Amino acid sequence: MNTNGIFLMLLSMATFAVADTLIKICGSYLTPAQIMFFLISGGLLLFGMITLVQGENLNEPRAFVPILLLRYCTEVIGLVGMVMALTYVPLSTVGAITQASPILVAVGAVFFLKETISWRRWSSIGFGFLGVVLVIQPGAESMDLAVVWPVLTLVAFSVRDLITRLTPPDIASASLATYTMVFALPCAIAWVLFNGDNFFPAGVNWTLVVIMVVLGSLGYLLLIASLRVGELSAVMPFRYSRIVFLLVLGVLVFDERPSASMLVGASLIIVSGVYIMLRERVLKRRRSQEKVDA
Repeated sequence: MNTNGIFLMLLSMATFAVADTLIKICGSYLTPAQIMFFLISGGLLLFGMITLVQGENLNEPRAFVPILLLRYCTEVIGLVGMVMALTYVPLSTVGAITQASPILVAVGAVFFLKETISWRRWSSIGFGFLGVVLVIQPGAESMDLAVVWPVLTLVAFSVRDLITRLTPPDIASASLATYTMVFALPCAIAWVLFNGDNFFPAGVNWTLVVIMVVLGSLGYLLLIASLRVGELSAVMPFRYSRIVFLLVLGVLVFDERPSASMLVGASLIIVSGVYIMLRERVLKRRRSQEKVDA
C-alpha cells in the first residue's frame, strides 16, 4: 500500500511541476489575475463534478464556519502568491522556498497548538530555515525583490496546513476543494476587474490554458489519493520531489542556472523536512505503543 501511495505522491508532484511550468509559460501572454481566474474557475468545475460523481453532499452546513473561512482565505492568499511567484521568479527558486512549508508548520504547531518538540527537531527546523535563507540570499546585490511572492506563498500555505488540523475531518477532500474554489472565484473575478483585464483575451493558446488547469486539478486529486492509499509518514517525505522536478524543468524549459547557494539551500530544506516527517512517524509509533502498554 505504501508503494502505491509513494508512486501517486511522485506522480502528483510531477504533475504539479508541469502545471507550474505551464503557468510560467502562460504568464507571457496572460496577467496573473487572468491565470488565477482560469485556475479557480476550471478547478471549481472539475472539483464540483468529482464531488457530485462521488455522491458527496455540497449542502454542508459547516462549509462556511469561521475556521473554514480562515482556511479559504489563506488558500486564496497562497494561490495569489504562487501565481505571482511563478510569473516573476525562477521556477527552481519558487519550488525550493514553497516546499519549506512543513518546517514552518512544525514551528506553528509549537506556538499555536502547544505541541512539544525535541532539540533534534528544533535543530532540523533551524537547518531548514538556513536553507530558505540560502535560497533567498537576503542582502545580496543580485537579490530579486519578487522573491517576496514565494515567501508569501510559503507562509500562507503553512497557515492553511496548520488550520487544516482543526477542520472537521469528516468533510470529504473533494468537497473541501470545491468550497475553496467557490470562495476564491469572486476574489479572482474582482482581481481581473480591478486590473481592467479581459476575462477571455485574444491571442491566447487555449490548449496550454486547458492543460494547465487540468494538470493543476489532477495534481491535487493525486495528492489526496496518495495520502489515502499510503501511510502519511511514509508518503509525505516524497512531496519534496517537487523541488527536483522544478529544478530540472527550470533548466530544460527556461534555461535557468541555479547557483551553488540555491542548490545547497534546497538540499537543506529537503533533508530538514524529511527528518521532521520521519521523526513525527517515530513519535506517533511511540505514543501508540505507550497507549497499548497502558
